[in-house]
Amino acid sequence: MRFFDHNATTSQLPEATAAWLEAGELYWLNPSSPYRAGAAAHAQINGARARLAALLDVEPGRIVFNSGATEGNNAVFAAWARDFCTGARIAVAATEHPSVIESAAHYFEGGIDWLKPSGDGVVCPEGVNLSDVSAVSVMAANNETGILNPWQDWAKVCHKRGILMHCDASQWIGKMPLAGIGACDYVTACAHKFGGPKGIGFSLMPEGARGGLLGGAQEGGRRAGTEDVPGILAMVAALEAAEPGRAELRDKFIAALQEAFAEVEIVGAGSPALWNTASVILPDFKSARWIRALEKRDFLVSAGSACSTGKGGPSHVLAAMGVDAEKASRVLRISSGWQTSEEDWDALLAALIESHRELLDEAADSNSQVISI
Repeated sequence: MRFFDHNATTSQLPEATAAWLEAGELYWLNPSSPYRAGAAAHAQINGARARLAALLDVEPGRIVFNSGATEGNNAVFAAWARDFCTGARIAVAATEHPSVIESAAHYFEGGIDWLKPSGDGVVCPEGVNLSDVSAVSVMAANNETGILNPWQDWAKVCHKRGILMHCDASQWIGKMPLAGIGACDYVTACAHKFGGPKGIGFSLMPEGARGGLLGGAQEGGRRAGTEDVPGILAMVAALEAAEPGRAELRDKFIAALQEAFAEVEIVGAGSPALWNTASVILPDFKSARWIRALEKRDFLVSAGSACSTGKGGPSHVLAAMGVDAEKASRVLRISSGWQTSEEDWDALLAALIESHRELLDEAADSNSQVISI
């Protein structure tokens, strides 16, 4: 099996697995317990927090461990709804992950300025009126298209105007350089996007800010619930082991794909994008048929966000970019991993060509049967 859906999840890195197994054996006690063995588990959490803070170049007190970016994103908007005055407005990029879109709509219904992307999918701060806005949420890298937003510029603009800035960095962290990410007031991330276990993540927030589950004093009173010590240690080990990748193999694949299929379009062509992601509009057939045909050949790809699967309807990301519904129905999201080789990319191209021939033959047979009837 060749896996090209790394934006949905990644396989666990050996370093993460080793850390998880060791912690499960040695530090399985409740870290909030009053005896020394519990204190030892708590010390491991604090050590992991310090290591993560060093990677992100932030103070350890800004880090809150949680179950992942969806929880973190919900917590940000819940905190803003609690802390801002009645009638406060926020600005949110229209291409955000569903956990941002739906959280914002839930807590700030009628109080959202939606930030539209340019035709190439980038959400830029130039020319945006933020005079009546208390906070901004703009993701670092889009989970469907891989397109990068200038979050560094957004952070500067927001700080200059005294506006809080949230950045969902789930697809950025572990794939791109970490330098400067702490300039955003709030940052959310999850381990399984960079080789860590599922169900664990972290948020950066201003020191002293609250914004999590209630009911306990864990995480300095900012997020209640018994901490997942093995998950936390595995996550930090994964991020320490992860390395930013290079885009050469993806770019070579895109060029070869366009040569093989004259009708192929690249979503956000020319925009800065994650080194591992290609969002392509393929000819003739809907995404589901392409996905099934490729799976028969042991290639796993997707049509977009795994979190949107089952909701139906066109992608809100592609719609915001002006991609019409018919074209959006033919999009594949192809996302590689750190171990994806040139041979894997070449094999995927061959599988796409074979799949297209097969789908054309099936369509011809179907038409022939209709005519004969």
